[in-house]
Amino acid sequence: MSDFVFRVSPNVIVSSYAASRLGQFACEYGERFMLVLDPVLRSVGAAERIIQGLQERGMDFFVFDEIPEAADTATAEAALNLARSSHIQGVIAVGSGKTIEIARCVAAFFYEDRGIYSFADGDVPGKKTLPLVALCTTFRNAALFTDRIALCDSRKNALTLLKVQNGLCKTAVFDPNMCLTLTEKQTESIAVESISLAAEAYFSQKANFFSDMVAEKSAEVLHLALDGSPSLTVTASKEELLFEGGCLASLAASASSLGPSGLLALALNSRFKIGRSLASSIIFPYAIEFCSKFKIERVAKFAEIFGIKKEEGGTPESAAEAFAANIRERLAKENLPLRLKDLSLTIENLASVAEDAASTDWINFMPCSMNSDTLFEILKSAY
Repeated sequence: MSDFVFRVSPNVIVSSYAASRLGQFACEYGERFMLVLDPVLRSVGAAERIIQGLQERGMDFFVFDEIPEAADTATAEAALNLARSSHIQGVIAVGSGKTIEIARCVAAFFYEDRGIYSFADGDVPGKKTLPLVALCTTFRNAALFTDRIALCDSRKNALTLLKVQNGLCKTAVFDPNMCLTLTEKQTESIAVESISLAAEAYFSQKANFFSDMVAEKSAEVLHLALDGSPSLTVTASKEELLFEGGCLASLAASASSLGPSGLLALALNSRFKIGRSLASSIIFPYAIEFCSKFKIERVAKFAEIFGIKKEEGGTPESAAEAFAANIRERLAKENLPLRLKDLSLTIENLASVAEDAASTDWINFMPCSMNSDTLFEILKSAY
């Protein structure tokens, strides 16, 4: 078993209407804040409610919402420079993964005397951080609890991981009401991505007793959210269960590691601005089939926990096949793409994506020893 070190730092709040208490959570950390806001929230009216709630509490803040399709170093540098000139005391982030990654950069590097590109080139921050309060508007966030920030390096249009301090986020808030702004297709693809986060944390070489426990519980909760319960004892709504399961999947990934579909989705998002959840959901069934070659017992066990019924006399291999088929059926039901070629990508595009993903240190924690060639094989199978 790999070494296990777990530091409990962020306050994790999963609660309906927690967004209305965002100011309460943040005010203990300072008086002047940068609010890093996903611009999509303006189109659905959620941004106004967030801003009004902070204003009614009398908080001093300004909004940064110039967030591109993929979080990149140029945007992070601009946000960081603005934060430094404004002499803020804390950061509030409201949005999906790309928004929160920009906010994490501001919090991590605010007191450093170097710019973002020094850290993109491998420097490690050594100074204290700004407090960060993050409100997740989707029910998972792959990197929120990790000591890495995933960005697109604007100089080469490729994925880079920036090393940051442990415990960067002080309070992580998951509010089920925030997912009401998602379409059914978005909800399904993010749900599949949450399943993949938990599953690949379970299959990782870095898996440990804590990540296994959290991943298993995430699988149970996500199964209840998506497929319901045979009994009437579960009274929580689908949205509440999705946020609970997604939060647990994010914690499992931070205690273990991302897997092939999660890492490749980040690389695809950086280079071609394809949504992380969509890319991950397409690749995940093929990652299951790949992982089955090396971790068949764990794949079969996770499938069973997720609710894939084991046929009488069935083998672990048949359970893994049923798991991959189940994911594909979910995507097909919502008319979501099943192949990467449906996203107007070429095989040549995928070669560069595999190289980008393999250049990160997360490649060391895959289910087996992997490199750009093995990642490319998964991408080709998903093409």
